[in-house]
Amino acid sequence: MAFTTLIDTATLATHLADPGFAIVDCRFALNDDDWGGREYAAQHIPGAVFAHLGHDLAGAATGQNGRHPLPDPAKLAMTFGRLGIGDDMQVVAYDQDSGMYAGRLWWLLRWLGHDAVAVLNGGFARWLAEGRGTTAGHEHRRASEFHGAPREGMTVTADRVSALIGMSDWLLVDARAPERYRGDAEPIDKVAGHIPGAVNHPFKSNLTETGAFRSADELRETLRSSLGDLPPDRIVCYCGSGVTACHNLLALEHAGMRGAKLYPGSWSEWSSDPSRPIERGNAWWPVS
Repeated sequence: MAFTTLIDTATLATHLADPGFAIVDCRFALNDDDWGGREYAAQHIPGAVFAHLGHDLAGAATGQNGRHPLPDPAKLAMTFGRLGIGDDMQVVAYDQDSGMYAGRLWWLLRWLGHDAVAVLNGGFARWLAEGRGTTAGHEHRRASEFHGAPREGMTVTADRVSALIGMSDWLLVDARAPERYRGDAEPIDKVAGHIPGAVNHPFKSNLTETGAFRSADELRETLRSSLGDLPPDRIVCYCGSGVTACHNLLALEHAGMRGAKLYPGSWSEWSSDPSRPIERGNAWWPVS
């Protein structure tokens, strides 16, 4: 049985010695580029290897393509191979708690055609809270051959987003916190606001008070309250840099609402071009 969205700590604990499982630590802090690596070296789930958001799970930023652009697919496949992820591996990704960074690895693997990947529900925080074992230092898996190519239809470009503005049969969904969506505050990017017509579904809406994902039924209810009844393949998710948008895509997938797309450049790319329109305040809804 492949795990394709979430996996719980108890299940992972029974597979720590399973050679068919590849565990990847994705912990990261936006305000401290090296934090995740330090935390991994101090303690991590036994057998896990470390993947850095900026170095391994993103491409080179030019100032015009967003803060965490997608990696070159060939280089990304090599990264997966270096991490010991083979074509037949079950991958488990985790971060500190919410899955916001692990979700990026989840989406990237699926983008290259690898479906057997799941995010550890509750992350390392839950693992520790349950008193489960950890180890220190750096671990390496034997390199594997990873074969994959980008699946068509999983991403949209900035030009495509421009064309979708005002279309009633498509929906742009912003995963950032409400104050960033409204433009009340912008602690990271130079310009505040959101893409015109986008609605706000903060990625933390997918979580319970304990930081775990809501059940599939609860997710369907909360997602539909934000997104309405549009078919999922008419939904485009974005955030600040294409990371937490993957959390919404994971939530949609876990809820059985499959087919939504990612705008990888997200707000950091969109707002880098002053000719692109922006909006502040509450959502503007297109007129049908």
